[in-house]
Amino acid sequence: MELDLTTCEQARQTRDSRFDGRFFVGVRSTGIYCRPVCPARLPKAENVTFYPTAAAAAEAGYRPCLRCRPETAPGTPAWMGTSTTVNRALRLIHEGSLDQATIPALADRLGITSRHLGRLFRKHLGASPKAIALTRRLQFAKKLIDQTSLSMTEIALAAGYGSLRRFNDHFQQVYGRAPSTLRRSDFSASAGGLTLPLPLRPPYDWSGVCEFLARRAIPGVEWVEAQTWHRRIKVNDEVGTVSVSRGGDDHLLCQLDIPATGSLIGLVERVRRLFDLDADPAEITAILSRDPVLNARLEDTPGVRVPGAWDGFELAIRAIVGQQISVDGATTIMGRIAKACGSHQDGIALFPTPQQLMAIDPALLPMPRTRAGAIMALSKAVAEGEIDLGRWVDADELKRSLLAIKGIGEWTADYIALRVLSDPDAFLHGDLVLKKVANRLYGDTDGEALRQRSHAWRPWRAYAGILLWRAAAETDGRK
Repeated sequence: MELDLTTCEQARQTRDSRFDGRFFVGVRSTGIYCRPVCPARLPKAENVTFYPTAAAAAEAGYRPCLRCRPETAPGTPAWMGTSTTVNRALRLIHEGSLDQATIPALADRLGITSRHLGRLFRKHLGASPKAIALTRRLQFAKKLIDQTSLSMTEIALAAGYGSLRRFNDHFQQVYGRAPSTLRRSDFSASAGGLTLPLPLRPPYDWSGVCEFLARRAIPGVEWVEAQTWHRRIKVNDEVGTVSVSRGGDDHLLCQLDIPATGSLIGLVERVRRLFDLDADPAEITAILSRDPVLNARLEDTPGVRVPGAWDGFELAIRAIVGQQISVDGATTIMGRIAKACGSHQDGIALFPTPQQLMAIDPALLPMPRTRAGAIMALSKAVAEGEIDLGRWVDADELKRSLLAIKGIGEWTADYIALRVLSDPDAFLHGDLVLKKVANRLYGDTDGEALRQRSHAWRPWRAYAGILLWRAAAETDGRK
């Protein structure tokens, strides 16, 4: 990936927080790599090299700085705007595909050779797929050392290493010391499970995200209370809880009360996707602020985010349920489906799996026959592997599969792409609410006129859609 060396040097000299996580600084005189905001004494310009990712710096032989802690930087957006293949590969890696599988297996899943995958990663990220995966694990493990009282064995498994020995070897190789030597002796863990800070790029419209999720929370499964989002989850056949609240301007707080920590890294990744924590508000605002209507809304509520989905199948069902009914009505029906069709454990309802839902009597679904049929067909297709609702799949490929199901139209397929795939450019130009607000704000008379207008908002049309939805809600009196 090409870096603007002049801009990087200016950002390093001024310790500009806007560039935190955008690149990393390798210091040849010390063999350490840092964030551009590192408070340590600035090394001479002739002694530094810039890298687009922490993995690239690590693969070049640099050790992470123990002072600025590169693992705590906001998620690097280095891959934003790169090839679809790189995006899909990164999503798979962040979901743990290389924790057990091999790089050739990952390449096969993407339909390319492992050699070509390596070339793409070098071009766009400056590091190999293996280096990206190893850095991801190590950074997560380092956070757990600093922020929890988990044992080193628990940390190794939670970070996807598979064994304590592998973790110790990798840590020793990178840091030149045992992981236990970096744990503070005065560390005091918080009560009530694990609490982890999740870094983000400010500003962040926490109130807007909370309101969005609260109106769509499935009764009995998830809820928002006192500006904190909660959800019941299943871990190792036992029920746990994940909660997320505002921690500060530059981070959220994720509290997990779970029976086992082996899946911890995956759970945290799901939280980051749900709350869109890797978004770069500066890049989004730079494009959307060119539109006077959107700019006014950005000034009123900066830091817009597009909430993702905790579970792709669950969100797809909601999209079908929500066809031609209100948000509140769809939420009520989702609660009824969870209660009537899902599994129950310790008095807690969990949303049904595809296998559970495909086996029920469609008459149990409180909706028109065509819509119920679409839910049954989608459940069967997902259960049998014909449709993959994982976040890594290609958007056009997924839409084609969804549209082949009777009862699923363009709006439903686009909404699933928006929330499940976290496609930043997904835009529902045919949405009735968006068409209504576009007519009021712009004078656009139909969905096609709105679609044409939306080209100026690319590649951040999803964020424009959220702003326009909010404008419509405020007009209707739902602040």
